[in-house]
Amino acid sequence: MIERKTKTFWQATMALGVSSLLIFANMYFPQPLLPLFSDEFNVSETTSSLLISISLFVLGVSFFLYTALSDAYGRRNIIFIAMVLGTIGTVGISIAPTFEWMLMARMFQAAALAGIPVAAMAYISEEFSVRAMTIAVGIYISCNSLGGMGGRVLSGVVTDSWDWRTAFIMMAIINFLLFIVVYILLPYSRQFQPRPFQLKEVFQNNLYHLANPIMTYAYIIGGLHFLVFIGIFNFITYYLSHEPFRVSTTILGLLFLTYGAGTISSTLAGRAAQRWKQTTCMGIGIICMVFSIAMTLIPSFFIIIIALIILSFGFFFVHSSSSSWVTRHAEEAKASASGLYLTSYYLGGSLGSLYFGWLWSHFAWTGVTLGALFVLAGTSICVILLNKKEKQEVESTPVNSAVE
Repeated sequence: MIERKTKTFWQATMALGVSSLLIFANMYFPQPLLPLFSDEFNVSETTSSLLISISLFVLGVSFFLYTALSDAYGRRNIIFIAMVLGTIGTVGISIAPTFEWMLMARMFQAAALAGIPVAAMAYISEEFSVRAMTIAVGIYISCNSLGGMGGRVLSGVVTDSWDWRTAFIMMAIINFLLFIVVYILLPYSRQFQPRPFQLKEVFQNNLYHLANPIMTYAYIIGGLHFLVFIGIFNFITYYLSHEPFRVSTTILGLLFLTYGAGTISSTLAGRAAQRWKQTTCMGIGIICMVFSIAMTLIPSFFIIIIALIILSFGFFFVHSSSSSWVTRHAEEAKASASGLYLTSYYLGGSLGSLYFGWLWSHFAWTGVTLGALFVLAGTSICVILLNKKEKQEVESTPVNSAVE
């Protein structure tokens, strides 16, 4: 098993982190450009935001297939193939003559990239020791935020300097360079045991996890938190592009530098889980999210930036904790458990545009914030239920086993 503070640990973690960076740089690359696409293709705000929400939906539903493919053909192979196909999708977007073409290319890109997180999480659960696993997951999710931040900033700045097509071509070139890094660094799997390609078994494993109400609460937490996070960042671009702010595309792109707080908090969450219960970490993240969303109601650009920093910190703190919770508590079929968490996570995110789009059109930014706080009230209840589960586990653990 891969242990902490070894050369192999850092090679594997860096390679998986780079693959994660590629996914999220591509998935969120169009986000600062949504107002621009609304104008260029003459579509509504909600329609333009489908470039994010539909892609997340396709990403989520594709995980079922990749769980079986990864079990049959290996984690490394799936990661490499997904990176190549995802890059082809990026090129397809850059030459899109219509909004419909762009949307189809985004769906292809999302279906390809879905293979990376499924295979990466399975690789971590198989190859890393228990103590190394929480750190690796934290760093991996830190790269989620780093990729999302970098992709959004790059798209905004390059589009302002040249145009959005040039921005996507530049992203495709970066994809190719990242693929080379991952291919060189990622160690071969030592614990992987190939199994026949059986979708039936995948569905059975997923039904097994869904039948467990405690696991279901963890999936709900992941999905609803991402719904809030992606919805806030989608519609903050419209909020800030209108009066009284009227910020440029470059500023909208730079806005996502606030994701840097998420890069830090994901790693901190992995370390915090060594000392505190994971449900306690989730609660800390939720409190940060609630406080930050309330702050965005203050009509000050500076305060909104501070609020987005706190929101990113809180979201990635709770996301890292909840995803690690699933990996740790899945008693069997761990790959399916992680895949199901990712499915619920991205399906939740895909609903963000619809939910917050309706609130935006009827109640403007005040409706968006109140809708987000309502959802977080529900996830808080789920965390309380998970906390009861952890207490039961501690109480049922034999004293000798606890000492060991």
